[in-house]
Amino acid sequence: MKIDPKDYRVKEGEAVELKKWPTEIEPLYSSKEDYQKALAEHVEELSSLQSLLYADNHYSVLLIFQAMDAAGKDGAIKHVMSGVNPQGCQVYSFKHPSAEELQHDFLWRTTRDLPERGKIGIFNRSYYEEVLIAKVHPEILKGEGIQKDILDQKTVWKERYRSIVDLEEHLHRNGTKIIKFFLHLSKEEQRKRFLKRLDRPDKNWKFSLNDIQERAYWKDYRRSYEACLSATSTQKNPWYVVPADDKKDARLIISGILLDTMRQLKMSYPKADKTRRKELETARKILLKQAKHQEEADVE
Repeated sequence: MKIDPKDYRVKEGEAVELKKWPTEIEPLYSSKEDYQKALAEHVEELSSLQSLLYADNHYSVLLIFQAMDAAGKDGAIKHVMSGVNPQGCQVYSFKHPSAEELQHDFLWRTTRDLPERGKIGIFNRSYYEEVLIAKVHPEILKGEGIQKDILDQKTVWKERYRSIVDLEEHLHRNGTKIIKFFLHLSKEEQRKRFLKRLDRPDKNWKFSLNDIQERAYWKDYRRSYEACLSATSTQKNPWYVVPADDKKDARLIISGILLDTMRQLKMSYPKADKTRRKELETARKILLKQAKHQEEADVE
């Protein structure tokens, strides 16, 4: 199984038409056991790279997940990040802005939660909601308390795209590697997953009548995603369109892209200088001496 990130990457300046991007591909695994083995290998390597990221302490990694409802964001995060040390990973889910958050610019609430050096941050939805759901539902934009001359529909989205690109370029210059995943789900697969949520009592809590209401805006969301992906996928901070009708494939693709990205970071474990090596040798002598004394005490 070979996963080439270029197969899913949106090139800078590319005009995205999501109808031309598949929601399902030829399976990357031959059986359930083959999938579990491949994912386990990815998770094991990711765990090692996360430890190296923490020790190196020069970079941070930010994963952004965006998708239509039921595309599998939660499951992908759960399975792909299952082997990562919780102390080195931070997950944030962004819902409707609070009253406090509405008193600030649209990037404020998410920038507060950016990962520190040495850690992996995960945004389950993100500041991109402000050019997606707010574009589909203009009343949200009007409720943000922005002065009217800034709310020109002809310029506001272009300006927000620019703000996002500028922020991500700033983060890149300061050591944050951003990986953006759009889980591309078909409308029919979403319908099937909603039915499963209705049929299974343990999944009922994940369903809301609002989910059905939002399906009526499917084409509007698709157009918003197309404009967003086209405007904000750059060479340094690209978008990846992940076929999401098969959850197993999606998880393998996401973990494969994440591994490929982290392998390219110039990371290394800190090397001990002369003073540090002397300290370590002193510690070794003390511990060996203590062990000898303990052995002698045990004999007596």
